[in-house]
Amino acid sequence: MKKLMMMAAVAMMILGSCQKNAGPSASLKSDLDTLSYELGMANSQGLKMYLANALGVDTAYMSEFYKGLVQSANAGDDKKKAAYFAGIQIGQQLGTQMYSNINYQLFGEDSTQHISMKNFLSGFIAGTEGKNLKLNMDSVKKNVQQHFEGYRNKQLEKLYGANKEAGEKFLAENAKKVGVKTTASGLQYKVLKEGNGPIPADTDVVHVIYEGRLIDGTIFDSSKKSAEGKPTEIHLNQVVKGWTEALTMMPTGSEWEIYLPYQLAYGERETGDKIKPFSALIFKINLVDIKK
Repeated sequence: MKKLMMMAAVAMMILGSCQKNAGPSASLKSDLDTLSYELGMANSQGLKMYLANALGVDTAYMSEFYKGLVQSANAGDDKKKAAYFAGIQIGQQLGTQMYSNINYQLFGEDSTQHISMKNFLSGFIAGTEGKNLKLNMDSVKKNVQQHFEGYRNKQLEKLYGANKEAGEKFLAENAKKVGVKTTASGLQYKVLKEGNGPIPADTDVVHVIYEGRLIDGTIFDSSKKSAEGKPTEIHLNQVVKGWTEALTMMPTGSEWEIYLPYQLAYGERETGDKIKPFSALIFKINLVDIKK
């Protein structure tokens, strides 16, 4: 009997510990108590999914989340505590979202490379305070995107340099073929059928039938498949540079084959699952008409 009582006491201690970790115990002695509890329950729906999907929280550690939740909620008007918990909240966003997103933009799937968290936080705090800045804020605002893209492109060239070289070699050889013409921008084209209709302006909307291929012949897009063979409507100021240039030289009714260096296509971007950075592309385009 004594042994059973000891086991029961241990069980109560464990239960009490679990309840303590999970937050305060409710006491529903009045209508307002009950309403307070109901409001808490009603506003909890979907929280675990949000924590896991949006904030990257491992829900195996929910007891730790509840500790932070209770401490932060009870901070009330204590400005010192409020500032501390705000720091935790912003820090979580920096660490799980912004930091990860920057690394992905710079290094893609290569998880072995990452920016310096120490320097990132040092710059973030210095920029917030406006003190002890190692760089001029005006120059940072002006140049950060340029420097970011420059560094990113260097990393991409390391990964896709062979792709860039293959495109340049293809275009150099293609330029020598009969019927292929090259413009000042580097666009190459071959007239397959000469139309006699009006030539669209770069602000026009046109209907085209087209097929897109990689330089190895792989088809990555086709209006015959995506639009069931019907002409596709495009805005000439909303497509890649090579398309805009070519179509604003084509009389309606023409069919051309155009060859785009990566700078006139998707540049350093990866598009879909087939177009890699620095890809030279080939399109066969039939300009059906200009939308009235």
